[in-house]
Amino acid sequence: MRTARCIMLQGTSSHVGKSLLCAALCRIFFQDGYRTAPFKAQNMALNSTVTPDGGEIGRAQGVQAEAAGVAASVLMNPILLKPKQDMQAQVVVLGSPYADMSARNYRRDFLPGAVAVVKDCIEKLKNHYEVLVIEGAGSPAEVNLKDRDIVNMKTAELADSPVLLVADIDRGGVFASLIGTLELLDPEERERVKGFIINKFRGDIELLQPGLDFLVEKTGIPVLGVVPYLHDHGIDEEDSVSLAEQKGWGNVDAPIQIAVLQLPRISNFTDINAFIGLPDTRVRYVKKGEAIEKADLVIIPGTKNSILDLIYLKEEGYSREIADLVRKGAMIAGLCGGYQMLGEELLDPLGTEAGIGSLEGLGLLPVSTVFEAEKSNHQVEGEILAQEGFWSILHGQRISGYEIHMGQSRVRQEASLLEIQSRSGQPVKIGDGAIAPGGRVFGTYLHGIFDNANLMLALTNTLRHDKGLPELRVEDLPLYKREHKYDLLAQTVRGALAMNGLYRIMGL
Repeated sequence: MRTARCIMLQGTSSHVGKSLLCAALCRIFFQDGYRTAPFKAQNMALNSTVTPDGGEIGRAQGVQAEAAGVAASVLMNPILLKPKQDMQAQVVVLGSPYADMSARNYRRDFLPGAVAVVKDCIEKLKNHYEVLVIEGAGSPAEVNLKDRDIVNMKTAELADSPVLLVADIDRGGVFASLIGTLELLDPEERERVKGFIINKFRGDIELLQPGLDFLVEKTGIPVLGVVPYLHDHGIDEEDSVSLAEQKGWGNVDAPIQIAVLQLPRISNFTDINAFIGLPDTRVRYVKKGEAIEKADLVIIPGTKNSILDLIYLKEEGYSREIADLVRKGAMIAGLCGGYQMLGEELLDPLGTEAGIGSLEGLGLLPVSTVFEAEKSNHQVEGEILAQEGFWSILHGQRISGYEIHMGQSRVRQEASLLEIQSRSGQPVKIGDGAIAPGGRVFGTYLHGIFDNANLMLALTNTLRHDKGLPELRVEDLPLYKREHKYDLLAQTVRGALAMNGLYRIMGL
């Protein structure tokens, strides 16, 4: 029976770059001929994706599977936590909603039995793959959580995996964070740490060398590499923590301006990545307290709580700004929760969203949404029905994406955007999405809709035509270069790490 070799990346804190480095390692092992899979026992993230069989997992593991050249599986992220409100999250187990739980109840009632789920997934993956690239969460040295932590050293124990400890030098205090983390580990946990990776380095490596020498002398653990800060790498981020550092992409004075509303409970914001890097285009997040101002396209992204974030749009005055931009001819796109908000009403009879009943929508699409207890998770394929505006050149074309939503929306037939014809591989005929007259205001439940090159090219060239700019070709689209981005990422990380040392640590 095959037993995969493992390597686990744990961090001195959250947001040190573990997800991206794991994606790079998945690509490197794939390039080196190993059948490779990613794994993360428990993910807290509002960026998720859908596996071919309709399960929901963290977006990071979906990206890592893509980098490894394999299909994503619920085994790769058995437990997903999706925060709904400050003290409550939806718990997704093996791809399906399990329950809404408070942090206290999750820790007390759920975690003791979760170890068996994690162990089973690890064993199945190790029997099917040759290499397992495992990602931790936060820090393994959270002393108040360690007794029931299933995602760091407990996972390393279950997988019998060596651990590399990753630290973010861009934050400062990198040596204290590495040594301090080691000091807080139990002796058997410390024994698993076989190397350090220093990430997000911007300086002169020669000036860093005395610190690296001190680190090795102090701990007896080698530094496997110093990875440079990766600007505009184009790989999907794990969660909205990365948005706090993001001011925008592209020239501030670019002729095409795209504004993305940074909702308080934003989810699946990776939908906008297709626009990042477009020629002549500025993409920016509109954060609380900032005005949308001028925008050629406004995107209202997904959210884990459509009703509460719709209230936010109204209280912050964004609903008025959006209505004014529509009158001026701007495009407005609503994705999933954003699509629901663009409709006429949101009805919550079961208290699924916020327990406040119904709420009037923005009224820009002829859509009524009812929130239900059941969740829709599907990879889908369909056909574009719309014929208004630029959609006329797309009418009848194929489209694909994935659904992750609680609500069901009713729309007038003549306003339907597309027809879903396959859900999780099963034939169906279901309408999705809506457009307003003229086609410049539209919404859909389909995440990843902008990853369809035909649609993206038509939309982009419509915006360019409005500005008198020449049309782009499909080769000019950033999404066309996704595989190349994985290779570039792998090339950078491979060059920064002592790969022979890593292979020895893994026993490869």
